[in-house]
Amino acid sequence: MQDLVLTAAIVLSLGITAQWLAWRFKIPAIVLLAVGGILAGPVTGILDPHAQLGDMLEPLVAVAVAIILFEGGISLDLRELRGTASGVRRLTLVGAPVGWLAGTIAAHYVAGLSWPTAAVLGGILVVTGPTVIAPLLRQAKLDRKPAITLKWEGIVNDPLGALFAVLAYEYAIAAGPDDIGLVPALGQVALGAVLAAAVGLAAGTAIAWAFRRGHVPEFLKAPLMIGAVLACFAGTNAFVEETGLIAVTVLGVTLGNSKVAALEELRRIKEVLATILVSGVFVLLTATLNAETLAALNWRHAAYVVAVLVIVRPVTVLASLIGTGVPWSNRALLAWIAPRGIVAVAITGLFGERLVAAGYEDGALLVPLGFAVVLSTVTLHGFSLRPLAPLLKLTSDAPPGFLLVGAGAWTTALAHALVKAKVPVVLADRSWARLRAARHEGLPVYHGEVLSDATEIHLDLASTSHVIAATDNDAYNTLICNHFGPDIGRSAMFQVAPQTQPVTDRHSLALGGVVPLAMAAGIDELDRRQLAGWRFSRTRISEDFTEEDYRRQRPAGSETVLVIPARGRMQMPEETGDIAFHAGDTIIAFGPPAGAPADIDTDTDTDTSEADAEN
Repeated sequence: MQDLVLTAAIVLSLGITAQWLAWRFKIPAIVLLAVGGILAGPVTGILDPHAQLGDMLEPLVAVAVAIILFEGGISLDLRELRGTASGVRRLTLVGAPVGWLAGTIAAHYVAGLSWPTAAVLGGILVVTGPTVIAPLLRQAKLDRKPAITLKWEGIVNDPLGALFAVLAYEYAIAAGPDDIGLVPALGQVALGAVLAAAVGLAAGTAIAWAFRRGHVPEFLKAPLMIGAVLACFAGTNAFVEETGLIAVTVLGVTLGNSKVAALEELRRIKEVLATILVSGVFVLLTATLNAETLAALNWRHAAYVVAVLVIVRPVTVLASLIGTGVPWSNRALLAWIAPRGIVAVAITGLFGERLVAAGYEDGALLVPLGFAVVLSTVTLHGFSLRPLAPLLKLTSDAPPGFLLVGAGAWTTALAHALVKAKVPVVLADRSWARLRAARHEGLPVYHGEVLSDATEIHLDLASTSHVIAATDNDAYNTLICNHFGPDIGRSAMFQVAPQTQPVTDRHSLALGGVVPLAMAAGIDELDRRQLAGWRFSRTRISEDFTEEDYRRQRPAGSETVLVIPARGRMQMPEETGDIAFHAGDTIIAFGPPAGAPADIDTDTDTDTSEADAEN
């Protein structure tokens, strides 16, 4: 028991430390997890999962994979998929089966694996992890169309690749090493898959019904959900081996598309659990690698990795996008970029040993081959995407935009002013009700927790250059700014104090270089002023209407919020004083309408630049 506790502590410590270092230094987490597992396992011998966990290793990995696949299923919003372009649907719904077939052929003829083992590996490597792709897209500032395609391919292919692998595994088990025949084996596989899907669908529908009717208290919703995952997994496995993975994936998809009000809170809980399990499983599986396993790899396996990169992926993309009208530059990028994630390694770890136990000796190669493909794609695609995108002219040319967190009266009006100024903006809030005014005005909104990992998947942050945190919780505002600061830049993180207070006090509340927004009032006072009739004005400085003219004629009490320059980066004053303006700059200010000169229009619905230039 003491060894078990020590092993769990080492694995979790390594996993969480690797995840933190990856976040801090912008390194793919999968690389650091692999390094940690190798150092703790084959190098130092601190971790020996087979010796320390014994017979518990396989069920622990199995349960972890089940929860990981459930997490992938619940993240798959079919309504959003239906709204994507035809190229996205073709690449996921046509490309995934084509990729499975091409990967299976390559694994058999190039790597020399038996057909059943090759089919399992081909299905597993269809998976392209969204948690690996999202950071790459943000760092490369990729154009929106290829970025959306890659993002949605990763979201959909996570559960699809797992299902392909399960079906191939079921066929391998049903046929056996001696092969009982194609038709009987496929019949058993189809029966098991239908049964598992029905169980997952029924369980998901029942849970959604119970949640909507209020039959489950809030504090029991998350435990019930996890319990249902384990019950579906174990129950279906009792009837047909390994169909539990199909059941939990369908359960997740059903719940994720059920419109349950508490689903956002449940997503945050399952994200925490999935992060712990993903990190732990990856460290454990890496630690199981040894010299004998690695020595079994030869030139054919290296050739297989190359084939996956330069043959399987291009064939998958080009075949699935025939007749879609997707530009060839996009197809070229998509044909190269397909980093595999931690889910692929987790599934190879589960099925590898089980195939060996079923009589397929080459099943032992699944884990090292999975590691080789994952690490190769993460490294090569991670380092090549950023220089490749501009060569193909696929970098985003969208103007820099804003993420406003906290849907109050003032932030909603600011979002309206930014839209009028043709500046991209998204207004985010955890409350659907607080977003009502913005939704009615047709403003871009995001309903959800911006600190959640799902934000990277469902919210396009590639064009975000500034973040303004303006909720009524100052500590939460600071967390938001520090969360996005490493990616977007700490100098572009601004937070509005909840209550009016001196500037020195606001600076003392800003942690890690976060800049308090230079407003003399807190968000509560700003909301009150907005409701009392204060408005945003939009004024353009020109040769005829100079900075001096603007300062002389602007309404008393008006404060500059931001300056959109004719060229260069947007500016936001860090102190309550003004900043220098130049010809061509557009000033967005907030002030009272009463007493404003006739030349200055303080209504957000009109642009003052034309009138000011004429005067």
